[in-house]
Amino acid sequence: MLVLRQDCSRLHGGWATAAQLAEIISHCCVGLEVKEDPEEFYKKFLPSAIDSLLLLGRRLQARFIRAVKDEEKQDFLRYFQTVTDAICWLFGGHTQLTECVLQNDHFLQLLISDSTETAVTTMSVLHSILGVNSSVLLQVDEKILHSVLDELVYKLSSSSNPVIGNAATKLLLLMAKVCKQLLELLATRYKGLNVLLSKQWTGKGFDRDLSQLLDLLYLEQSSGKGEMQRQHQAACVIQATWKGFQTRKRLKKLPQAVTALQRSFRAKRERELQLLKKQKEEEGLKLQMQLQRQRAMRLFHERQLALLEIIHPSQINKHMQEMEVKSALTIQRFWRGYRARKLFHQQKQSLKEYKAAVIIQRAACKFLEKRRRKRTLSSWKGPKGLTDEQRVALQQKVDDYIKLHPASQMSEEMSKELHMQAQEKLAQFLLRSRLDQRAAQRRETLLAQVNTDVELLMNAPQLAESTEKDLAVFMSRSVPEATKAKESHNAMLKYARWPWWKKLGDEFEEDDVIPDDTLNAELGSLFIGGRKSL
Repeated sequence: MLVLRQDCSRLHGGWATAAQLAEIISHCCVGLEVKEDPEEFYKKFLPSAIDSLLLLGRRLQARFIRAVKDEEKQDFLRYFQTVTDAICWLFGGHTQLTECVLQNDHFLQLLISDSTETAVTTMSVLHSILGVNSSVLLQVDEKILHSVLDELVYKLSSSSNPVIGNAATKLLLLMAKVCKQLLELLATRYKGLNVLLSKQWTGKGFDRDLSQLLDLLYLEQSSGKGEMQRQHQAACVIQATWKGFQTRKRLKKLPQAVTALQRSFRAKRERELQLLKKQKEEEGLKLQMQLQRQRAMRLFHERQLALLEIIHPSQINKHMQEMEVKSALTIQRFWRGYRARKLFHQQKQSLKEYKAAVIIQRAACKFLEKRRRKRTLSSWKGPKGLTDEQRVALQQKVDDYIKLHPASQMSEEMSKELHMQAQEKLAQFLLRSRLDQRAAQRRETLLAQVNTDVELLMNAPQLAESTEKDLAVFMSRSVPEATKAKESHNAMLKYARWPWWKKLGDEFEEDDVIPDDTLNAELGSLFIGGRKSL
């Protein structure tokens, strides 16, 4: 098997040896009773043998086509026929191999060849396959069946050799006789096959087979025409019913469609009239502007001529120079104005983007500042403890640093001076801590006083229930303090009545914070519970 897949020209005996090996393999496989592992023999070995023989046949076909001498051609043709006979003998003994032969790509390549001798031999192999297993064409893939039929019909249409025509006609006749489905496929897939056969191959020596094939095709087409006529009538009835339904449906919707069409037409006509009117107005305006320009130019020229008549002839050149200067200045003024307006329009967008960026940055800064004030301080976390290895390594680094940088020895006087400085700093620290302690005590006293005042305010009666005795508790005997409190209260009410646009700068400030420059209220001047708070 492996020898058949190699290049047999290198073997002893060449391609003749390969053909003999193929014949020996086919004869050995037929009639052999396999007792050990028959499944592998029938499902693996035999399909592999068919594939190897077909591959050998393709190589012999290629050698036959490339051969130049007639003697070589005869030898390769004989070897090819030997291989095809071996294939026929093999699938003749094992019927299941016919499907493997048809599904093999090498077999289709052998059939597609333009060589007359090898094509006729391949068609004889196909004839033998149909003789062994007549239903094999219905078991293979539809694509393979169409490829085989296309090739046979192509050979009938393109070739004029009677040998090829006879072989192809016999194959088609055998297929038509074996299976009615194949006959229907020939009649429907190849419409002009009967005309081609009657015109091109009549009187070529195989009229009997040809007439039988034509009779079968005509009979199938006549029965097919009756079926097609019945289907055509049924299709006409369905179309008529559907068209009637569509027409009745369209007639029901016709009033709505007419109304919608009229509405759309009137709207379109109105738009066209408006557009035409607008165009006429624009044309009239352009004409009016043109007439005004012409009148202005005419008046300007008349004034120029009147001035020229008044001016002395010796002053005309001077007057013309002055007019040229004025004209140039006017042109320059208009040009500079146009250029300035153009630059302004170009810079307007960038200026707008710059202002927007400034506003966004200001708002973002205020937001971040507000969030920074509200952020609470995180609790202090002590450092993680060192492991024994880290402690030893750190101690080693400290010892190395001390060895590299030894401490300088200090004298007794310097030690005393350093001791005096430490004592002074300690005294300052103790004094400062005493002052801090007094300040803390004072803050605690003030906080207790504030809490007492708040409690007094919370327990105070309502205004409707209060008496003059209760009112005297909250009044101050100091006139300046009462005046200041009244001014602060009035300022707070005035700020509350402000319009929204005066408070635009305060959207990122605290809701309960009032600007100091607006409300200059000093908490130290308030009087609560008949006592002045510090």
